[in-house]
Amino acid sequence: MDSYFLRSRRLGFRTWTAADRDLAVGLWCDPAVTRLFGGPYDEEWAARRLADEIACLAKHGYQYWPIFQLTGGEHVGCCGLRPRDPAARVSGFGFHLRRDQWGRGFATEAARTAIRYAFEVLEARALFAGHHPENRASRRVLEKLGFRYTHDELYPPTGLRHHSYLLTAAEQAPWLADDRDG
Repeated sequence: MDSYFLRSRRLGFRTWTAADRDLAVGLWCDPAVTRLFGGPYDEEWAARRLADEIACLAKHGYQYWPIFQLTGGEHVGCCGLRPRDPAARVSGFGFHLRRDQWGRGFATEAARTAIRYAFEVLEARALFAGHHPENRASRRVLEKLGFRYTHDELYPPTGLRHHSYLLTAAEQAPWLADDRDG
């Protein structure tokens, strides 16, 4: 049985389960992955984050979904949504990729798929994203996706003002209509 509820050309999305502790630890306990969003983190933190993702899905219908390569099933990381302003249908958006998956275009491909899902299925009005001031790779991905810089905002886990962006349903990037395979 296929467990992916969402697919791009190379990636499959499914939901986190309690059985995914090893995947969560492998992703969120890697200091290279987490250094720009408050890490390094330990296994207890990763277990709490996993529980938070499961709870987010139950409450809001979305999460930072785990993503996998369709060929071979290798865990790539996660990409998805967090509550930002649910009443206004504005979600936080982001992605975390395992270090061995960097530089392969997976962030952009996963992001396009999750963004399309957010606007077309979940009927989000806007997506908010932010990144550490030193994270040039995330900045490039967000700009490529059509996010518009709006301000710098304090991000408590790092104690720094992170660059913040918005992508509204009304401003959707042209690729949402044209690029169906990620």
